[in-house]
Amino acid sequence: MRNLRRKTRLGLGIVVTVLALWTNGATAQTQQLVGGASHWAQGVSQEDQKTARELFYEGNAALSESIFAAATEKYVKALRHWNHPAIHYNLALALMKLNQPIEAHEHLTSAMHYGPEPLGKDKFGSATQYKELLDAQLVRLTLSCDEPGAQVTLDGQVLFEAPGKYQGLVRAGAHSILAFKKGYMTSDKSRALMPGEKVTLELKPYLIEYKRRWPAWMPWAVMGSGVAMAAGGGLLHQQTSKDYSVFDTGILQCGGCDPKPDGLAATRARGDTLQRTAFGAYGLGGAALVTGAVLLYLNQPQPISMDPGQKEETVNLIPLLGGTNGVLAIFRF
Repeated sequence: MRNLRRKTRLGLGIVVTVLALWTNGATAQTQQLVGGASHWAQGVSQEDQKTARELFYEGNAALSESIFAAATEKYVKALRHWNHPAIHYNLALALMKLNQPIEAHEHLTSAMHYGPEPLGKDKFGSATQYKELLDAQLVRLTLSCDEPGAQVTLDGQVLFEAPGKYQGLVRAGAHSILAFKKGYMTSDKSRALMPGEKVTLELKPYLIEYKRRWPAWMPWAVMGSGVAMAAGGGLLHQQTSKDYSVFDTGILQCGGCDPKPDGLAATRARGDTLQRTAFGAYGLGGAALVTGAVLLYLNQPQPISMDPGQKEETVNLIPLLGGTNGVLAIFRF
C-alpha cells in the first residue's frame, strides 16, 4: 500500500512537472530563428533560411492551435532546409504531445547541441528538464552479439546482423529481444524493462546438435536378443513335438500300457520340460522385443544447444547381473 501511494505521488509529480514545462516551453514558438555568423547557420543559404522560417512559423501557428500532427509536419520540412536548434526544440514539444517520447528525446538532444545561445537560457533550461523527465521514463538498451551472421531483433524489427552492437532508447514495458541464425538455437533475452533502467544484454545463439540417449545399436541389440530367444523357443517347441509324438506312438504300439520310467515316461517328461522352456523363451523374447521398441522410440535424436565453453555430458551404462537384474546409468558432467 505504501509503495502504491509512493508511485501515485510520483505520477502526480511528473504530471505537474509536464504541465509546468509545457506552459513555459510552449512560448518557444514565438522566438525568432537567429542566423548570422552562428555555427548552426554556416553553409545554409539565405533562401533555405527564408524557407525554413516560413515553415517554422506555420508550425508554430499549428502548435498554438494544438494541431500537433500538422505542426510536426511543418517542423520536419523546415529541418530539411535548416538544421536549427529552435526547430528541433519546438518539434520535440509537438512530439511529446503526440506521445512519441523517443523521437522527442532525440530532437531535444539536437536542440541542446550548441548550448543556451540559439534557444535562450529559459528555453534551454526547459529543454534540459524535458530531457531529464524523458530519461526517467525511457530505457537505455545496449545489445551485442558476436555470432557471425546472426540477426538481432527487437520486437520483430531487425536491429543489426552480427557481429555488432546496438545502443538506443526504448519505451518501458515488455519487449521481445531475440538473436537467431539458421542451424542455431535462438537466443531469447525477452523481458520487461523498467522506466529509467539501463540494460546491457549479450545475445549468443548456440549451435544445434542432435544426440541420442544411448548408442544407436543398443535398442536394436535388445530387439535382436528378443528375436533370438523367440527363435530358440521355436526350436525347443519343435523338439517338444517330436518327444510327444514318440510317446504317443509308443503308447499306441503297446496297447495303452503303463510307460516305464526309463522309457516312454522319460520321453514324456523331457517333452514337458522342453515345452515349459519354450514358453519361457517366448515370454522373454516378447519382453525383449517390447523393451527394444521402447528404447528405440526413446533413443530418437534430440536437438540440444551446444555452448562451445560447456563440457559435454557423458553417460556410462553398466548391466547389473545376479540377484538384481537391470542397468546402472552413471552420468558425468
